[in-house]
Parts: sequence; structure tokens; C-alpha cells
Amino acid sequence: MLLRIRWLLLLALTGCMVNPATGRRGISLVGEGREIEMGREADGQVTAQMGLVGDAELQQYVSTLGLQLASASERPELPWSFKVVDDPTVNAFALPGGFIYVTRGILANFESEAELAGVLGHEIGHVTARHSVSQITRQQIQAGALGVGMILSERVRSAGGILNGLGQVWNLSYSRSHETEADELGLRYLSRTAYDTEALVGVFQMLAAVSGSGDGRVPEWQLTHPYPENREANIRGLLDASGASGGRVARDEYLEQLNGLVYGTNPRDGLFLETRFVHPDMAFDLTFPAGWTVVNQRTVVAAISPEEDAIVMLQLAEGDDPRSSLQTFLTQDGVTGANRRTDDSGEILRQRANFELTTDEGAMRGEVAFVKLGSQLYQVLGYAASAGWGQRSAAAGRTISSLRPLTDADLLAVQPQRLEIVTIREATSLRALNERSGSPIPAEELARVNRVTPDQMLAAGARIKLVRGAVPGR
Repeated sequence: MLLRIRWLLLLALTGCMVNPATGRRGISLVGEGREIEMGREADGQVTAQMGLVGDAELQQYVSTLGLQLASASERPELPWSFKVVDDPTVNAFALPGGFIYVTRGILANFESEAELAGVLGHEIGHVTARHSVSQITRQQIQAGALGVGMILSERVRSAGGILNGLGQVWNLSYSRSHETEADELGLRYLSRTAYDTEALVGVFQMLAAVSGSGDGRVPEWQLTHPYPENREANIRGLLDASGASGGRVARDEYLEQLNGLVYGTNPRDGLFLETRFVHPDMAFDLTFPAGWTVVNQRTVVAAISPEEDAIVMLQLAEGDDPRSSLQTFLTQDGVTGANRRTDDSGEILRQRANFELTTDEGAMRGEVAFVKLGSQLYQVLGYAASAGWGQRSAAAGRTISSLRPLTDADLLAVQPQRLEIVTIREATSLRALNERSGSPIPAEELARVNRVTPDQMLAAGARIKLVRGAVPGR
């Protein structure tokens, strides 16, 4: 009876809604206002965590295209936002309420504006079909709760709670059926805006090449996304059934937008040289313990012990006085400080101490330091469960002591690799062109980016992407 009353109350509070994109009825615990509010809140997290590509023209280009597609959707009134995040991975994602992102890594792998439109349409489909809202509602019903929750997950791999200090960004996980539905909606929006609907086929072929294939792949049933080749087969079936063909491709217009785009990892944001981490823009140098797994994000750089039972991490700190910042840290609830000491040398002001911390998950022990380099204050923190800290304290302490200004002129001046759009003067293979240009990446990688094979002959007048720049750290 209690369960029946709960469901009646749930229906009374929410009622059934008809999804404007799919026409299906369903229960939703999240109204449109709250959906937009959640997306707007998480947008700030994504922007801070990943950063935006600093190319106003490219940002405007993607935003204009996205808004054109969104206006052809079933929810044009949403506060749609389209941004290019500064991430080298091949990815695109959407937040509730119409906040959509593509990485510069995926832009480098598209061949045309139509392909970009296809992916933006897919992400718009997730929003118009309210897939994230469906996931939130399902979780709340399963938990027996009537409040509105958020689906949050850490961007980096959790090590038994050790990485909680690294912060969180939104990572909404959809089901395979949602992904298929978003593909079909993306196809709908391409058609409505007169883009070549076959562009989605090229997108799936690119995703298959990037993700790899063969027996080593994770089984499809363990994934939220169907295999790219299965998504391609589904779209081909829909295209065959519709008889649609042709439309805007805009390859040359798209390639112009890529000219000068940073390719791969940007060493200006930090560079690992084995165990050494250097940050050219912030001009600091740090050495992590050998054998530890390293993680570099925009707001934190860290290393995790091989057994995943300890972490040492560096992040920016507020203020400009190491002594007062350390005092503030040690006077937090649950924190007990010991062996507080000054460790200054030349232009480095370093205040450090050992500490113990009582948490719901148990007692932790560690060492913390606040270090002033130039005008910037950093916090370097190492910790583990109390029982294991004795084995990790020396390694963490050496990392804390290693933080110093970066003085190597070559490393301070290092620059990222960038895409360059070139027109071939005479017929040649990509492999030969790659060798002549002194490209820093293998011919096989460049061929994948250009959607050709390394030894395929390219006609005179063809426009392709090259990668320019030195190999970072060499």
C-alpha cells in the first residue's frame, strides 16, 4: 500500500508529459525550468575544468551553426549554448537545458561543416528528447526519492575516494537506446537545415577509426554507445528508407576554420618529462614519485600511487601569504596539524606541516605545503589512509620539496602543434608529403585525420590538413 501511495503522489506531482521530439509519454520529476538551471550551473563547472579554445571566430562559427540547428528542433526556445572546449580528445557532450560542447580534438577529425552539424544535431537530440532528465527521473524513482538529483561523476578515475579533491564535472551517461535515438534526431535536424544527411556516415567511420576495432575492444553490451559501425548501419538504413540525398557539405569553409587550431596536447598547459612536470605558462617545475600515475587537469596536477592508496597533488591557492594559508588549512574542522615548519630558499617561500584528518571514510594522514613562487601561491598536498601513510610520506615529501621556478629557456618557450590547411601543388601520397613537411606525427595518424590511407595518391589541387610544430619536450 505504501508503494502504491508513493506512486500516486509521484503522478500527482509530475503527471505525464509528452516528449516534443519523440511523441512519447513519460513521467518526469524535472521541469524545464529546473532542467535549464542544472545545465547552467554545470556549464560553469565544465568551463572552469576544461577551458575554452581562445579563438573567437571559431567559437562564433560553431555557435552560429548550432543555433541554426537548434532553431529547427522541437525546443527552439531553450537558452541554447554551443562552445568549443580546449581538450584534445575526440568528444562531444550535452548538458540539460541546451548547453552543448565539442572538443577541439573532434573538430580536427571532421572533414566538413556537414559532419560538425551532424554531431551538433546528435547532441541537440539528447536535449530535445530530454535524455538526461529521463536518467535523473529513473534514478530518483529507483531510490524512492521525490527530490531532484544531479548525475555527477569525477572526470578522472577515482582511487577509493582519494581523488575527491580533484573536483567534478558533469558526465551524463545515456543508454544505447538514447544514443540511437539521438542519432536519428540528428539526422532529422540535418535534413531540416538542408545539410547532407550522409555526413553522419562519415562521422561514424571516423569514430570507428579513432576507437579501433578487433577482439581487444570492450564488448558493446558494456558500453553506453553502440559500436560506430552499428550506428553507421542504422543510419544507412534510415537514409535508404527515406531516399534523401545531397545537401550542403561545405568542406572548404570548414577547413578554413581549422587553420591554426592547436592539435594534440597543448604543452603550454603542462608537460610531463617522465616523472618531471613543467608548466611553461605558469613557469613552475615539479617532480612526482617514480612509478606513480600522473593526471594533469586545468585546475590540478596529481600523481596516484601504484596501489592507488595515496595521492600527491598541486593546485592554485587563494591569497598570497603561505603562513596564513597554512594556518587556515590546519584550523579546518577535523584537521590536526603537527611539525609545522618554514622551508624558504631564495625566491621560494614554503610553509609546510604534517596533518591528520578525520573523515566519514576513516582517518587520513598527510603533508601539506603552501609555496609562493613569484606572485602565485600554490598548495601541494600529499595524503593517504593513516595506516599507509608511513610508506608514502617520504615520496610525497620529496615532491613537495621539488617545486621550484622553471628556468629552462627551451621549455619556457615550447609551443603546441597546430593544424595547417594546405593545397597540394602536384600529385603525391600523404606519406611522402608527411616526410617532406617534417611532420611531428606519423603518416598513419595524419592519414586518419584526413580520412585517407597513407599511400593513397592525392591529386594536385587537393586541400588537406598538415600538422606543424616540434614534438613537445624534445
